[in-house]
Amino acid sequence: MDISFCLFGINFINGNYSTAYRRLANGELMIVPSGPGLATIGKDIIYTKAVQNSDFAIPDSSYMILLLRLLKGIKIKKLSGYKFLINFFSEDFKKNDLFLIDPNEKESQVNNLYLNKVGIPIDISHHYVAPVYEQGKYIDQKLLSILNNMKHKPKFIMINLGSNVQEPLGYYLKKNLNFKPGILGTGAAIAFLTGGQAPISPTIDRLGLGWIWRCIKNPIKYLPRYIMALNLFKLILKEKVIINSQ
Repeated sequence: MDISFCLFGINFINGNYSTAYRRLANGELMIVPSGPGLATIGKDIIYTKAVQNSDFAIPDSSYMILLLRLLKGIKIKKLSGYKFLINFFSEDFKKNDLFLIDPNEKESQVNNLYLNKVGIPIDISHHYVAPVYEQGKYIDQKLLSILNNMKHKPKFIMINLGSNVQEPLGYYLKKNLNFKPGILGTGAAIAFLTGGQAPISPTIDRLGLGWIWRCIKNPIKYLPRYIMALNLFKLILKEKVIINSQ
């Protein structure tokens, strides 16, 4: 089986990139839940429904992995969004196989330049600048129309928005598109590669210290988020984890 454990009704694979890529290529919805996002399970109902209805998740949160080890005695192999994208961008893409949903025009330009630099043939027409969605309302008819009417349907749709936004948007697309792409919500992970966020190395990522880099660069934005993530301790302590045999 591909799924190795279920937490909060979310099916996680156990840190295997090849499994994640194969499932994406088959048109599944992949999420990369953060610690702060998981800490809102049960409170943010729209987020909770979206993550529980994804096809699978990768274990990106070092805090979640640590808590599973300490509180449940379960050892999980980490697969961060950063590491996933390094592998993902080395795949063989045809022209405009990839469609990006970005937070602003500047990041669309930066992301497009980066992808071209690493050999992925994509042009700026395959980027969409998301509006500022009203909280709890992630219906985007304009985006849906663009995708459903594209002559060259993308094989993958990559959502580069924040936690608790990209998951409901991905679920909305999964339900309403007239074709079946792989949908991945990797948030700001691409910004670690483009330089938009504090750059990290594979060693920093492996040690699970990327959050420190974020807090150093932008403490006002990120410190409150990671303080909020402390609630995850209580949630995992009470939650039953279902382990699936491989």
